[in-house]
Parts: sequence; structure tokens; C-alpha cells
Amino acid sequence: MTAATRRTVDAPGPTAPVGPAVVVVNARSRRGAALHHRVAPALERRGVEVSAVHVVHDPGAELPELLPRVLADSPSLLVVGSGDGTLAAVVDHLAGRSTVLGYLPLGTTNNTGRSLGLPLRLDAALDVIAHGRTVPVDLARAGDDWFANLVSVGLSSEVAGRTPHLLKRHLGRTAYAATAARALLTHQPFEAQITADDRTWTVRTHQLNVANGRVHAGTPIAVDAGIDDRLLVAYALGGAGRASVVSAAALHATTPWRPMHHKRFVTGTTVRVLTDRTLRLDVDGELTDVVGPDHPLVVRVDAGAMQVRVPHGFVRRDPLARERTS
Repeated sequence: MTAATRRTVDAPGPTAPVGPAVVVVNARSRRGAALHHRVAPALERRGVEVSAVHVVHDPGAELPELLPRVLADSPSLLVVGSGDGTLAAVVDHLAGRSTVLGYLPLGTTNNTGRSLGLPLRLDAALDVIAHGRTVPVDLARAGDDWFANLVSVGLSSEVAGRTPHLLKRHLGRTAYAATAARALLTHQPFEAQITADDRTWTVRTHQLNVANGRVHAGTPIAVDAGIDDRLLVAYALGGAGRASVVSAAALHATTPWRPMHHKRFVTGTTVRVLTDRTLRLDVDGELTDVVGPDHPLVVRVDAGAMQVRVPHGFVRRDPLARERTS
């Protein structure tokens, strides 16, 4: 769905009853195969009516046909059990709709679920869908692809393409770390020119990220970042040396308290990236388009583009929401 054809709709009340629900679970996600049969009965025990259940075994082949059909009737609630990659495909279809997302993070890193403050335990995540609240969150668009959390260029694209599915299922996030360590041995740095609104920055690095959400690799990007803050955050993970990537990754994992005005971050509502050679884009764990010298990556934030169930303790970062409640 393009920005021109998206519908503008009124959001449901923040604590309005949810349902009936359509359930979509990716059985290939790390925990989806073992847990998918529990989702619908557990929702109904919590008072959420379930109108349909779809268990997906090949998301790339099944979702392009399934999601438009499911959403054609504008269900009030779409419950998705998956990892970040499947969710990236879902938000392409949810952007700008009145349908509320109830998300069950069943994947490997679950960055989007963490950005939403969702518990990773299935029963607790189901409680949020049934008894939490509905809030608008931002989505970002990289070309024609909507995404919730992060688009990246460089090493992560190789990792996304090389990490075996079975390894992710058995080792979890460690599978990505092991694959990244091997890929880094031969990976070549690239030069990128990043323009965020009216500021331009040039860097030579192995990894560049543009985030809409607040979590990368299971760790907060910045202490004050949020998936509803109306901002994108661009940052390089290390410089041209391979050792700098390792140290930057360690720093990221151990110092999530840095604010967005820290010198390593560039923020804006639109981020444009040019690279000195053609590279694949990693959009929430899925390889999509390319960026290069003659093919810029342009990322734009769309504030409040999706309605989602979150815990009552979810901290709003939207400055307009804070103004209304102050």
C-alpha cells in the first residue's frame, strides 16, 4: 500500500475492547512451531473472540496473498505471532488502517517487540493483547517498504543472508553473532554520505543503521529513543577497521543509557543515504532493495501510522502526546 492510497482513520479508544481477532502465526519463527496451537484458545480464555486462524509455513510465498485477503474486511484486531522479518511484511499492509495490531514476539531477536515494551513470554504477551491499551506508533518507509524498527546497510545484510534458519531456532541471537564474526573476517568497509533533514555526515564503516524503533540486537539504541517519537536515528556501528566494529558492538550492548543528542547519533524525520558501492538493504532482518552511488536510500518517518496493543506501562515518547497530557 502506497502513501497515496493509504486511508486515514480514527483510532480506537486506548482501552477499548478488542476483537474479534484474526490470528496469523509464522510457524517457521523460532518459537512459532511449538506455540502456534496455543494462541487462539488462550485469547478466547481472556475474552478475545477469534474469527480466523492462519498458520503460515512459508511467509515469503503465503503472506502476499493472505494479508490483503485477511484485511479486506477490516478486522478490528490482527494478532501476529512472528519474528521481526514477518512483522516487516505485515506492517506494509497495516500502515494507515484502523485495524489494531496485537503482536506476539516469537522470533530470534524480537527487536520490534522490545521497542513496544512487550514481554517475550507468550502468556504475558497474550495478556497485553487482551488487557493492555492501544496506542499509535510510528512506521518508517524505505522506498516502497514500510518497516517498524530498523533498516541497515553493510555487514548485517550479509548476516541476514547467511544465517541458517535452523541455527537461529537452536541458538537464538547467538546465531547472528557467530555468523557476523565469520562474515567480518572478509567484509570490506564502505563510505556513506548521510543527510538527516538539513545535516550531512560522511563516514567509512562496515555497518550503518537507520532506526525508527528503539532497540537493535536486543539492546536499546538510546535511552530516550522511542517507536513513537516521530524521529529516525542514524548511526554507524564502528569505523573502517574491523576491530572498531567489535568494540562498537560491545559499547552498544553495555551503554544503552546514551541520549539521542550523543555525538554518534544523527536524528531527523527524513534520512538520505548514498554509498560508494552497491549494497543490499536489510529491512528488519529481510533483504529487500539496494543502495549505491546512483541509487539513494531515502527513509521517511510516518508518525502514528499504526495502532498497536502495548502494556499499560508503555512510556510514550511522542512529544505531542506528552503535551496533551502535561
